[in-house]
Amino acid sequence: MPMIKSLPVVALSIASAAPAMAQDKVPSSRATTSNPNANTVTIGVGAGIIPRYDGSDRDYVTPIGAARGRLAGVRFSIVGLALVTDFVPARSTTGGKFVFGPMAHLSLNRSDLRRHRDGRIAALGMIKPALEVGAHAGYQWTGVITSDFDTLTIDLAASHDATGIHDSSVITPSISYGTPLSKSIFVGLNLSADYVGDGYALTYFGVTPAQSRASRYPVYTPGAGFNNVSAGLLAGYSLDGDLRHGFALFAAANYTRLLGAFARSPIVRDKNQLIGAVGIAYTF
Repeated sequence: MPMIKSLPVVALSIASAAPAMAQDKVPSSRATTSNPNANTVTIGVGAGIIPRYDGSDRDYVTPIGAARGRLAGVRFSIVGLALVTDFVPARSTTGGKFVFGPMAHLSLNRSDLRRHRDGRIAALGMIKPALEVGAHAGYQWTGVITSDFDTLTIDLAASHDATGIHDSSVITPSISYGTPLSKSIFVGLNLSADYVGDGYALTYFGVTPAQSRASRYPVYTPGAGFNNVSAGLLAGYSLDGDLRHGFALFAAANYTRLLGAFARSPIVRDKNQLIGAVGIAYTF
């Protein structure tokens, strides 16, 4: 997933997911333990600090909204402007299952020039929001390392710009691991990489001759390739002593390293990108 959307989708999607995931993984006499497809919804709000654009060396603070849950056996995660679903129901609270579902994301990278204090970046011109739609598939194991309640997931996501803004695809392999340390504490890790098409590379990291004249950046024409690698960490803590219901605090951090021709783009001020967020969630 492109880096700017990795704040909600990689870092905060895991953080806001902590209560819902723990709901399947902490033993209890509640109905959710015997029924892995029982309905549940978690809603979270918070604040995050993210780069002003992919490759920026300046950050800004933004509010974050999220919802995650399971309804009629369908799992969903809505974080910021991203939606991810899993339509494959679980047969038991432990063991393996396939994951598959549609996904969508609205990219706002460089869509608001008011954030850019640097006139050269603003001179490149505004990029309209791009709606990327696609699907993801993978496999998830529950009860693999620390206990019967931890989860390991391997996933491959693919999306394409449906709005013609960059008119190319993004492919994201990822692996994530999450475990409740107790009924009130959850921790998780996510590793991922992005492979992007020519159109994405040119739109967000390239400089056309016209843009070069306006901004004084040299003309730059990158091609398709691996855009970045990312690592995300999270922690969740229940204020009610039980992550399966009530209020919980979460904190998340994500590190992204731009790669190759993307890191060498003249508009990139820092190839090392850090994202952080904190917030509060409530599970029904």
